[in-house]
Parts: sequence; structure tokens; C-alpha cells
Amino acid sequence: MQISNEKTIFTNCQKSRPLTNYNQNITKSVAMLKLAHWFKDVEESGFKSFTTLKNTITNHYNDILNYFEIRSTNASAESFNAKIKNFRLQLRGVKDKAFFLFRLSQIFA
Repeated sequence: MQISNEKTIFTNCQKSRPLTNYNQNITKSVAMLKLAHWFKDVEESGFKSFTTLKNTITNHYNDILNYFEIRSTNASAESFNAKIKNFRLQLRGVKDKAFFLFRLSQIFA
């Protein structure tokens, strides 16, 4: 029974891979179709963790599909946010917000 469950989990993971293959030029309509098939497979598998992932993807469905139109992500913004958080941690908090923003503009601008 456990081998069957592991095989189902592995199969569901592998079916989601074509969407994350950045070398392919998948159109928005093809991505929508592949997601719909994956959603169906997830529902049939009955695994709670996949259902949670499916619900998360469903909540951000349009934003995810927009990637396939312009092929742009917010990775650079996320990276910059991480740099700001790291800088703030090095200072052990911020007391003067205006001065903190000034230092950020001097260092990262």
C-alpha cells in the first residue's frame, strides 16, 4: 500500500513539472489546460498535502497564468526585499525610519 501511495505522489509531482520547464514556450491556454488536468489528478489522489497545494494555486490562478503571457516574475523584487530584511537585521531593528530609508537609498541606489 505504501509503495502505491509513493508512486501516486511521485506521479503527481512529475505531472506538474512541464509547467516549470522554462525552456519550453508554453502558452497561457496550454498552461491552463495542464493545470486543469493536474487539478483533476490531485483530486483523484486524495492526498491532503496536494489538495492544500491545489487550493493555494487556485487562489493565485490568474497571477500564475499571467506568467505565461509575458514571462516575467517578481524574483528581483523578492531578492531586493531579502536584502532589505538582512540589512535591517544587521542593525538590530529600526528606530528612526527616515534615517533607515536614507541609508537604504545610499547603499542600494
